[in-house]
Amino acid sequence: MKMKSAACRQRGVGFVGMILIAAGLIFVTILGMKLVPAYIHSAQIAQIFKTIAHDPAMQGATISEIKQSYGKRANINYITDITAEDIEISKGDGQLRLSASYSVKIPIAGNVTLLLEFNPSSS
Repeated sequence: MKMKSAACRQRGVGFVGMILIAAGLIFVTILGMKLVPAYIHSAQIAQIFKTIAHDPAMQGATISEIKQSYGKRANINYITDITAEDIEISKGDGQLRLSASYSVKIPIAGNVTLLLEFNPSSS
């Protein structure tokens, strides 16, 4: 009799619980695998903006030269999210400032998509 009452008190995750936990982990992993590249590209774009803005040779450059410099650097990193034409360039207080605003659509499943909006800048 004592053994039967101990078995009734045992607790743990059942088979259905394990399946639900595994499905949740798989969903989060797939979602992460789709989101991480977009955030990496945004960080790379911001780094390119900072590099160009702090380059002494670019301080006196024309807008077309700055865009050309961005195009070359973006090509090296395989960045296709924005082009040189999408960059907003301003020169104020003797400081070059580059910024952009863009969005990325990431399909999840069926007609469900995530819309990520990024605003990288050199400051």
